[in-house]
Amino acid sequence: MNYNSQKSKLSIYSIDIFSMAVEVLWSNKLRTGLTMLGMIIGISSVIGITSIGQGVQKATEEEIQSLGTNVLQIFPGDAVRGNVSQGLGSTSTLTWEDAQEIASQAPSAEVVSAYLQHQGQVVYEEKNTSTTIYGADLNYSAARNTYPQIGRYFDREELNSSKQVAVLAPTVKRNLFGDKNDIIGETIRIQGEAYEVIGIMEAKGSQGPIDRDDGVYIPLTTMSARIVGNNALSGISVNTIFVKSSNQEQLLAAQFQIQNLLRIRHNIYPPQADDFRITNQADIIKTFTNIVGLLTVMVVAIAGISLVVGGIGIANIMLVSVVERTREIGIRKAVGAKNSAILNQFLAEAIIISSLGGVIGMGGGVLIAFGAATVFNIPLVISVSSIAVGSGLSFSVGLLAGVIPARNAAKLDPITALRSE
Repeated sequence: MNYNSQKSKLSIYSIDIFSMAVEVLWSNKLRTGLTMLGMIIGISSVIGITSIGQGVQKATEEEIQSLGTNVLQIFPGDAVRGNVSQGLGSTSTLTWEDAQEIASQAPSAEVVSAYLQHQGQVVYEEKNTSTTIYGADLNYSAARNTYPQIGRYFDREELNSSKQVAVLAPTVKRNLFGDKNDIIGETIRIQGEAYEVIGIMEAKGSQGPIDRDDGVYIPLTTMSARIVGNNALSGISVNTIFVKSSNQEQLLAAQFQIQNLLRIRHNIYPPQADDFRITNQADIIKTFTNIVGLLTVMVVAIAGISLVVGGIGIANIMLVSVVERTREIGIRKAVGAKNSAILNQFLAEAIIISSLGGVIGMGGGVLIAFGAATVFNIPLVISVSSIAVGSGLSFSVGLLAGVIPARNAAKLDPITALRSE
């Protein structure tokens, strides 16, 4: 019974302290709001930036993983002029014949596809659209995991005879034909030449700013002969070769086999450097995740500076409040208030300011994350850990910022305090 009585008194005491703190803060609304501003900006920045960083990371990982983590991409090397590299793919060193040789000679390569790409105008009657034109082989759909939803893909006879047929991606179809779906057999024009529409690819959606549904697919031989005109001396030049292994464990074996095979085909011997580059999807994901993680931590750390500024602001205002309320403190002590009561009230005021600012900041951070996800079309990722950290930081900053002012208030001599004006 005695324990329950003490517990009841403690609860009433805590409620009184809280009520007095709220009353004081409410009577100085403008000052309280400005004091909270630093906490609001700091917490919202931490949560918002963390969520945006994780959203960008997830979007990019989904984009890369949509190709599969068991994928290698092979690119031509870079041309060098005047000891200056012209960039990846600036020279034609890969051919369709390389891809065919990889398919037949590399046991770990399950699916191999080569393609050319080129930006161009596609025209239908009075409408036109600028898009990416892909000259692909028969394995492109399996390598990129994208298949016709309506109609069909071109066949071997059309590839071998360089037929002028095209498969449209959904964005191009919509730009040229609107809502009309019965377009199989229609004729479009690419660089002034007629192509028969034989299919429409399935929708893959956008990934960030990249529209994966914007493209036209034609036979690789047609692309090379009629649009790019980029025939190497040893065969048909390509921009990229995709290689899928049976599983991720076979990826390193496939990479080793392909590198040796291409060096032999291209007459490259030590100490000569490769005239091609092989990228590993799993390595890309790992590297990108590490980079984005480090950038997010760095930016969050910078945003965290505003939390320090917010804490200093709270401490400063509370110190000013102690000076302004010296006489009030003296009166309370004169009528029997203990040092602990004065200490607790000022601590409560600081904690309420920082905690309320933290709650508003969390809401602001979620709104920032939602707005960024909507504008930039990235996944909305609300990090529970960042919210938990924000909550802990806001409470901790308030506690630390209120300690010194609260101690100063509690230590005031009541006689000296009563004499102050």
